[in-house]
Amino acid sequence: MASVRLTEWRKLPVSLSELSINTTLRCGQSFRWRQGQNDEWSCALHGRILSLRQDATHLHYRAIFPVPATLLSPPSPASPSLIDPPFEDDTEDLILDYFNLAPDLTKLYEQWSSADSNFKRKAPKFTGVRILRQDAWEALVGFICSSNNNIIRISQMVEKLCIHYGSLIGHLDSLPFHDFPPPSALVGQNVETHLRQLGFGYRAKYLYQTALMITKDRPNGWLDELRNPESPSLRCLAKAAGDMKVGGREGYRAAHEQLLELQGVGPKVADCICLFGLGWGEAVPVDTHVWQIAQRDYKFGKGKHKSLTKVTYDAIGDHFRSLWGKEAGWAHSVLFTADLRAFSDKLTAKAEVKQEAAVKSGGGEAETEESLKAGIAVKRKVKRKVEEEEERVLKVEVRKGSRKRARRSAGMKSD
Repeated sequence: MASVRLTEWRKLPVSLSELSINTTLRCGQSFRWRQGQNDEWSCALHGRILSLRQDATHLHYRAIFPVPATLLSPPSPASPSLIDPPFEDDTEDLILDYFNLAPDLTKLYEQWSSADSNFKRKAPKFTGVRILRQDAWEALVGFICSSNNNIIRISQMVEKLCIHYGSLIGHLDSLPFHDFPPPSALVGQNVETHLRQLGFGYRAKYLYQTALMITKDRPNGWLDELRNPESPSLRCLAKAAGDMKVGGREGYRAAHEQLLELQGVGPKVADCICLFGLGWGEAVPVDTHVWQIAQRDYKFGKGKHKSLTKVTYDAIGDHFRSLWGKEAGWAHSVLFTADLRAFSDKLTAKAEVKQEAAVKSGGGEAETEESLKAGIAVKRKVKRKVEEEEERVLKVEVRKGSRKRARRSAGMKSD
């Protein structure tokens, strides 16, 4: 086992209303965190294994750093400093940045609640949900894998990607932790075939071709140039991002349009990357969960918004932006979390009573269980087909719109 440098446990004063790692790390933003015993979470992040646990008043953290190979050989008498080299632990800064801890989340929840009665009703059970400030490339890969998928399977795919193409950082409780592979690691001749063997399916082609486009056809640092300047990378200075408009700020719309040029990226995936990887808080990804929320709680699904077309997709995003402004994607993510099955333990007692009554009326537990399994299997199959068709239709409509704008622009130039 490689030598490592293990820091002691430290703590930051953070209340559960300002950050809940058990909710934030499970709600489909990031797919690499592992939950261990006693609700301890660990992930390879920025060249270290970061471990977290939380109580009512503090976030506790510890880091494991690999020791550089040059430090493992016995030092010579002329270089005694190699025994205990200078070491700067920036883990606290990393945590503050990664978990986006600067904004006062309690005040944000109050603002969002005052603007929307539905949010006010559901948010108290889901406090502490923060939008992570992730690496843009990692977010891009993770959400390409999310197409017609669930959080568990996405996490398994991302873990396979790290094991086979990422650098080994170290071990924790005998489990290996690998850093996320850069785009250059996914452009080898046999990468697509290997990813298919690993179970990525049609996503293997998207990942390989997107990695090629970023390494060969885009300038170095292209993805980070799409980032919201108000939400810069670690240790970079924040700048103004422009005025908020109905469809979002100009920088967000430009980033969204450029991301659509990548393989496997439709409007929803582009919005996920904008929100979770580029810091554009007004991005509102609309998947089947959010579409159901929009129909159930915000009166969509009628008239011209009867189905999830590109027009309806944009209308849902604009509606949420009109309610919550430039952090609409953050507020929407709280409602998305409330709709996930993984958090069903937080549902109201009324819903639990309804479920119990439905089971009792089924004529026997075994029969009910089989009926539920059959229903879920059919529902999942239909859902996969619906999601695939919706994403295909949305991307086709976006491309048609882009071609129309290009023709109009060409006509104006010729005049």
